[in-house]
This record gives sequence, C-alpha cells and structure tokens, in this order.
Amino acid sequence: MLTINPPYLMFLGDAADQLAAKTADGVARWRPDWCLGQLRLEGCQADIGLEDLTIDQARQAGAQTLVVGVANRGGIISEVWLETLLAALDAGFDIASGLHNRLGDLPALAERAQATGRQLVDVRYPDVELKVGQGTPRTGRRLLTVGTDCSCGKMFTALAIERELQSQSRKATFRATGQTGILIAGTGVSVDAVIADFIAGATEQLAPDNDDDHWDLIEGQGSLFHASYAGVSMGLLHGAQAHALVLCHEPTRTHMRGLPQAHLPSIAQCIDLNERCGRLTNPDCRVIGISLNTSQLPDDQVDDTCKRIEHETGLPTIDAYRHGSERLVEALPE
Repeated sequence: MLTINPPYLMFLGDAADQLAAKTADGVARWRPDWCLGQLRLEGCQADIGLEDLTIDQARQAGAQTLVVGVANRGGIISEVWLETLLAALDAGFDIASGLHNRLGDLPALAERAQATGRQLVDVRYPDVELKVGQGTPRTGRRLLTVGTDCSCGKMFTALAIERELQSQSRKATFRATGQTGILIAGTGVSVDAVIADFIAGATEQLAPDNDDDHWDLIEGQGSLFHASYAGVSMGLLHGAQAHALVLCHEPTRTHMRGLPQAHLPSIAQCIDLNERCGRLTNPDCRVIGISLNTSQLPDDQVDDTCKRIEHETGLPTIDAYRHGSERLVEALPE
C-alpha cells in the first residue's frame, strides 16, 4: 500500500476558491498534528487556517512531504506550480498528490526526484500487486460506511468512529480508500483507480486478518444506487466482509449528485440492499446506525431531522462529525 511520510506542508497553489482546497482542508481537520503549515502562491483564494510557510521554513520545522492539497479544472499539475514543486524536491521534500495527472509523468519532476532521491506519491494510483477477492473469512472486526449517495460523509464518519474508539483505548484503524483519506491516514488504496476485478481483493488487502478485538473502519465510496459509482461500492462491500455498516445520508438532497434525473432512494431501501449484498461475504453484516451530513441544514432543524429518521428506522441517528460518534460505537456488535 502507498505510504506517505508526515509531517506535511500543505500546498494550496493558486486555488481559485475554498472548495478547490477541500483535500487540504480535510487533511488539516483530521490530522492537524501532521500539518505544519500551508504554502500559497500569488492569487490563491483559499485558506485552511494554517501558518503560511516558505519551503525553507517548513523544512526547518521538520516537514517531510509537500502535499498538493488543491484541485484545479481537469485535475492537472499546473505549470504555474512547477517551480515550487522542483524547489521542494531540492529542499528534501517528498511530494504527494491526489490529482488525476501523475507527478511522475512530468519529465522535469521525475528527473529531479531521481536526482535528489525523493519520492513522488500519486495517491490515486496503487503501486502494489493486487489480487482478486476470495471471500475467505478473516479475523478481526470491520465496519464499512455506505451511503444513499456519493459525497455524503462516509470518510468523516469512519474517521469519527476511529477517534471515538481510540479515545476509549480500543483498537481501531481508519482504512482509506480515496485520495483525501489516504493523505489523512498516510497509507491506503484509492479504489476508484483499481481495475474492477480487483476492488474486492484490494479491500481484503487493505483490511487483512487482525486481532479479534480490533476494528478496521473502512472508508466507503459512492452508493449502490448511484449509476456512476455502484460498481466501486459493491466491490468494497464484498471485500470488506463487514460486521457492521453505517449508512450515511445528506437529508437536503433531492437527487443523486451529478444525476439530476435520478431520485434518491429511501433510507429503508438502502439499508435493505446494502445488508443483502454485504451478506454475500459476511452473513452477519447489518446496518447498526445512521450518520447524517447536516452541513446544509439550518441549525434549528438538525435535532428534529435526526430524531425523525431515528424514529422511522429504529437505528441511532446522529451527525458523527457534529455530534461525535459515541452512539454509533455503542451500537457496534460484540
């Protein structure tokens, strides 16, 4: 699996707005102890609240990896950034990026990295031999976050559960399956770049045999109901062999993200289908709670929305990021 060396200097480049820096923002929220500062170029319109540092200042502070935490149109390595990236290699930094454009495909970067002995990490592209899934029972306990749609809080929920378990001195590890999650965990596999036949096997490798009392919190992707991403969601569900599922939902949406013609399924439909599909590789798989992404709800509607869905489903329903995930942890099977 990919391994990225912290601490980080978060590179925001010439980000056009705050949304363009959402990867850097996510890493800074969940791994503030790894993020020593931010590096912004002239015209940058994003700010993730870290100290502005130069390359030399960050290196003196102990930063090991320059993380490209910004996305531009097309997900490419901008020529405007190149001078800074080359200077980072010369200063002794590794460089990590979650963009579609591979760092190593730029001859100048590849040559400089080889000359300086530094590492270029393209987190979207697994650099490991993957196998097809076997479905063989394995030890340890596993939870997978699933969703009614894509981008509805699956990563945040898995991280919140990891945080709560570790605060109780229980064994738990967040297992990253997307580029931002990998930068937060420092390792993982980006399953949206894995050939379809190997998604389940990659998930088995990501969360292998473990201690009987250890929980792997596997970051979900997409939704079984999303026409664009259901294949990735299914591979994760089978490879996870999850004992527990947490269903994530964004209650203000009226259609699938990016598919205005596709209505959202009901929560009951999502619970039923995810449990039935998950039981192919773990007969005990079940949804143990619901995590709402309430970021788009008015504050005075959050509690009532949680209570309504909890009443409808009979499952603990919270916003794991806003409220903490203690009730979800309490619902984990023994």
